[in-house]
Amino acid sequence: MDENLSKAIPEVRLRAFRAIDEPDTCALFVEGHTNVLTSIGVKKVTSSKNGWTTNPAVFVIVVESMDGSRVFGGARVHVSGGSEPLPIEQAVSLLDPSIHKLVWEYSRRGTGEVCGLWNSAELQGYGIGTPLLIRTGVALASQVGLKTLFALCAPYTVKPVVNCGMELVSNIGNKGTFYYPKLDLIATAMVLNDLDKMSLAQQEDREEIMKMRQNPDSWTITELKQKKITIHCALTVPQLEKWNLQDYIQSANQDFVQTDLNERDINFL
Repeated sequence: MDENLSKAIPEVRLRAFRAIDEPDTCALFVEGHTNVLTSIGVKKVTSSKNGWTTNPAVFVIVVESMDGSRVFGGARVHVSGGSEPLPIEQAVSLLDPSIHKLVWEYSRRGTGEVCGLWNSAELQGYGIGTPLLIRTGVALASQVGLKTLFALCAPYTVKPVVNCGMELVSNIGNKGTFYYPKLDLIATAMVLNDLDKMSLAQQEDREEIMKMRQNPDSWTITELKQKKITIHCALTVPQLEKWNLQDYIQSANQDFVQTDLNERDINFL
């Protein structure tokens, strides 16, 4: 285990910020995510596909060492109307171009996507990726004002997002599924249609997400999946007064951009 973590009871911080405010932490996120992808055999990873780091409509969640020198996991919330299409659009538009119109329709009230979820080997088995980061992404989406939230899920993340109230987007792809990022992998398009109430969420998930919304900075997690761990939460996005969702709702448009389906840009959950 990394020298920044106790082997007995790891101590980390769960923190949220706007991507453009912390380029150095974004670089640590990219490095950690790249290492994880490489370890599972995805070797065509390039920095050219990390446009999210300069997208003003991207918010980042990190699980980091207490001194901020290491990032052990993370996820992102992309808001529609930023400087690039949502990752789900970039991923599946060549397979089903109607994804652009669907996202645009949702964007009228404020929509986005939770994506880019990963955690390092140091914290495997603690439930960092699922359910913690998925719940945190849903809570963060509410903090920035979204009403709906998309996710493009790997098979093992479908159930956790369903537990958070997401539903299948059955009118795109093959009843909501796509071969992505390779022909031997299946991704499933999901959406949370009522981000405020989460009426379809499981009780435990709803309660934990509501706790994050109501007390984003004033609580500590001491156990996940029956394992002792100390996670200090700092989920209030700094300088959020500079954020205006309406600006991005207005900038979302129907000038749908053709994008390449590329194994290097893996942004599903």
